[in-house]
Amino acid sequence: MSDLLTAHEYKAIAETMTIGGNAFIDGIARPAISGETFPTINPATGRELARVAACDKADVDLAVQKAREAFEDGRWRNRAPAERKRVLLHFARLIERNRHELAVLESLDSGKPVAECQTIDVHETINTIRWHAELIDKIYDSTAPVGQGAVALVVREPIGVVACVLPWNFPLLMMAWKIGPALAAGCSVIVKPAEETSLTAIRLAELAFEAGVPAGVLNVVTGSGPAVGEPIGRHPGIDMVSFTGSTETGKRFLRYAADSNMKRVVLECGGKNPAIVFDDAEDLDLVAEQVVLGAFWNMGENCSATSRLIVHEKVKDELLSRIKAYMREWRMGDPLDPSNRVGALVSRDHFEKVKSYIDRIPAENLELVEGGRTECGAFIEPTVVDGVTRESSLFRDEVFGPLLSVTTFSSMAEAIALANDTPYGLAASVYTGSLKRALKAAREIRAGTVTVNCFGEGDITTPFGGFKESGFGGRDKSIFAHDQYTELKTIWIDTSDRSVDETIW
Repeated sequence: MSDLLTAHEYKAIAETMTIGGNAFIDGIARPAISGETFPTINPATGRELARVAACDKADVDLAVQKAREAFEDGRWRNRAPAERKRVLLHFARLIERNRHELAVLESLDSGKPVAECQTIDVHETINTIRWHAELIDKIYDSTAPVGQGAVALVVREPIGVVACVLPWNFPLLMMAWKIGPALAAGCSVIVKPAEETSLTAIRLAELAFEAGVPAGVLNVVTGSGPAVGEPIGRHPGIDMVSFTGSTETGKRFLRYAADSNMKRVVLECGGKNPAIVFDDAEDLDLVAEQVVLGAFWNMGENCSATSRLIVHEKVKDELLSRIKAYMREWRMGDPLDPSNRVGALVSRDHFEKVKSYIDRIPAENLELVEGGRTECGAFIEPTVVDGVTRESSLFRDEVFGPLLSVTTFSSMAEAIALANDTPYGLAASVYTGSLKRALKAAREIRAGTVTVNCFGEGDITTPFGGFKESGFGGRDKSIFAHDQYTELKTIWIDTSDRSVDETIW
């Protein structure tokens, strides 16, 4: 699955592929009802890739109508679990068959390095669909211990019509994280991809339909947040919204739900994630490698990115020296060249936002340790900034770019306080040679995932989501993800030998 091609081969795929920009509703690629389109831009070159359907409320209404029809007539939810499993496994095989084209499409649309798209995004998309497919016939309903006079069944039923609102940083993988358990549960799904990165969502829906997911069960509605996202949030015909993106936008979906039909809302939002390095960390080379990976993977455009290095004052200088050495391996350049590990930021607007934090380094009396170079209006070199205090914007703001801030501490209590001094609580890392210290720190850090002596998010078997303003209502990944796409129903069956007249209601 990590069968990388050459830069020449990837570029040949890019030059010959046909890129579709229509929405996908009821098994058909459709232009927006209004006929309007918007451009999707390759951030690495600034060139237009395609025109994408600029959908609005009318298209959302149509998608909800078709999804509701599909749900009510049972064309998917009433299929035997083994049949839904067979279709989703076929879907995974089709993604695998088209893996190189999907990797190129993801790279062109987002600026991500193609090697990363191939070995992580596409590979994990396939794994996610397969894993949730295999779980379909392995989640059991249950009975309650109610004694001899009754049988109480506790059963799961699909929640209904689900809307999945995606971020622009991991379009393929975030779609898989959501549609995998939603389709496995038997729901009908409407996907709203980010404006900046709509292309792979459209292609994934086409492949699902080809695999046998019935018309109306998986739909993609493209367009802006105000034109598509808000109508989805307010639509009375949608039973649940699963959202990944900014905390600010996530809060809007809670308001939309309150103002409409109290639909279930699950949010995976921002992060300002610390890596605490204690002075007893056993292998500073490993620490440096993992901190660099956590900070600069996907250009730092990652909600779980290691954006704050909180390091003991005794080992700071030695660790920064090793971090600088590992940064030399992170070459920046053409995303379609698999030897490059740093691609373009997703858009010119986002580039300007991230660059503004570099520009203010002198004004905040911070030290530029490494990096800071920008190129071509979309590329920013991995950057390390020292001397960052609690008051600095680099300590507090989710930059969402390749910037690592460095703050020192002298005691464990101070390290934990610094780690928790944020409204977010998504992920964290702890580096120490003491198991006792690792467990104590992992317990005290307020975050949904804490890794020890490594950077990561677990795997498909572990739940992913955050505390505080990083998350709400549920988790992506793992068996727990299925809970949010189902309703629990109690079926009480009276088995007593009493007559009807004796029954107490």
